[in-house]
Amino acid sequence: MANLKKLLAMFALLMFLSHLRVHGVSVSVGSSANVTTESSHSRGRCHISGFLHGKSGDCKRDHGSVCCKDGHRYPRFRCSPPVSADTPAILTLNSFARGGDGGGKSFCDNRFHKDTELVVALSTGWLRLDGKRRCNKMIRINGNGRAVLAKVVDECDSVYGCDAEHNFEPPCPYNDVDASPAVWKALGLKEAIGVFKITWSDV
Repeated sequence: MANLKKLLAMFALLMFLSHLRVHGVSVSVGSSANVTTESSHSRGRCHISGFLHGKSGDCKRDHGSVCCKDGHRYPRFRCSPPVSADTPAILTLNSFARGGDGGGKSFCDNRFHKDTELVVALSTGWLRLDGKRRCNKMIRINGNGRAVLAKVVDECDSVYGCDAEHNFEPPCPYNDVDASPAVWKALGLKEAIGVFKITWSDV
């Protein structure tokens, strides 16, 4: 009976994760994230390193922001897949301006940035946990048949969230490039899409 309860609980967790949307991005179990409590990555996968218990608050809903709900459990990631010349990622939309949905000042330079600037935030693993510090560095983003260079100014926090500093949004996925409206415009993408598959690389 105890094993049956464990199996049912695990099935419920898998169903929850398979439909979870974080910052407007679906996290699918089995294809891009394995359910485990270890923090590691292998063969381009990044495993869940734990869960954050949701707390709602004053969440700005600009650019399709997904706001935390009280009592929900959101996955946390302390890694990102290895970076290559064509690193697969998801492009999301974010305002780094004062009063925008990006929350506080940017992590890398402690500044706000206009929506006309070509700037991005990277998931925690890519920004600073894979041994390469990418703050204030340029990256190349490829998508929609175009390419654009953008400056890394912030962290799309994959570990913490559901507080004022993070606009009461859940932790980011492990493979997120959170980009300003200017980046979306340079790639010829409509902001209403909200999420787009891209590749990126260091410059």
